Order: sequence, then C-alpha cells, then structure tokens
Amino acid sequence: MVRLKKGLVQVYTGNGKGKTTAALGLALRAAGHGFRVMVISFLKGGLYSGELYASERLHPLLRILQFGRGCPVAPLLKQGLTTCPPGCADCFIRGEVTEDDRRTIGFALDEGKRAVESGEYAIVVLDEINNAIARGLVEVAQTLEILRNRPPGVEVILTGRSAHPDILEAADLVTEMRLVKHPIGEGMEARRGIEY
Repeated sequence: MVRLKKGLVQVYTGNGKGKTTAALGLALRAAGHGFRVMVISFLKGGLYSGELYASERLHPLLRILQFGRGCPVAPLLKQGLTTCPPGCADCFIRGEVTEDDRRTIGFALDEGKRAVESGEYAIVVLDEINNAIARGLVEVAQTLEILRNRPPGVEVILTGRSAHPDILEAADLVTEMRLVKHPIGEGMEARRGIEY
C-alpha cells in the first residue's frame, strides 16, 4: 500500500458549498496515486449520489460508507428522475434526532475510529462530523482522541459546518467555505451531478 510519510489533520468548514466536494476531490486525487481512502459520512445515508457510484468503480482504493437515514426517493431517481423533490432531504439526519439516529452515528464513529487507527487507509474522511459534533451526536473529546491516536502516516479530513474550536485548534489545515451566492437560495432544486 502507498503511504504518506506524515499525515496531517484537515478541516473543511463554513456555510458555503464545497466542503464534501473538496474532501472527495482530494480522495479522488489520492486514489489516483494508489493511496487507499475511506470516507465515513455522518448524517447521510442511502443517498443517491454520484460519489457512491464513482467509488464503486475505484474500489478498493476508495470506499464510502454512509451512516444516516435511507433515501426514500432513490428508486425514483434511479428510474430517471433528475432532481430530488423540493424540500426533500429525508436521507440527512435533520430535525428531531431519534434513538436510531444516535445508534447510527455511534456506528459511524466506531467505523471512523477503526479506519483511522487501523492504518489500513492513508486518508480517512470524516464527512459531516463537524455537524454531528455541533448537534451533540458526537463528543469533541471522542473525535480529538481519534486524531491523537492516528498512526503517523494517516491523513484525516473532517468536514461540515460549525467546526468546534477545539477541532480547529487540533487541525494542521483549516479551510472555511463562505457562502456568497447559491441558486438553491433562489428556489432552484438540488441538481444531479452537482449537489449530489
């Protein structure tokens, strides 16, 4: 397996679009160089998305595991629907958090910890973990422990809005995406291949 000499901690946060996209771009680049990459998606599950299909083609170099709610419109999207219905985001854990949601996020954290500490992957993306921390579904201390216990050659990327100050302090690189303008704010629906 191709390895990094020194792995760092990166954070992509802020209210603008592009946090997961940036992490996936890095994952694609790394896989192209032969690095093994694991993406653990917190709060997202069963989502009909281009990155899931792309990761199937890049397996075993790139794996994506999603831990959230199932996507109720995925069968319709697979049959040719090109956009999600307005307001649909049922695959994301939003609103009231259930015990099933808490269990699911616990599984995501366990899998993320295993992926980081095993050394099996050169890069581990903990997608939307900042949101999970902000919502009280993951403790900051648990996340910091994962970062401290990572092998020297493992790069960890944390994405999501509202990154905790302790996470920002622990990071080697922090990028904040700032929303200036987005067509979804003007009523445009999420577009296949662009937002998902």
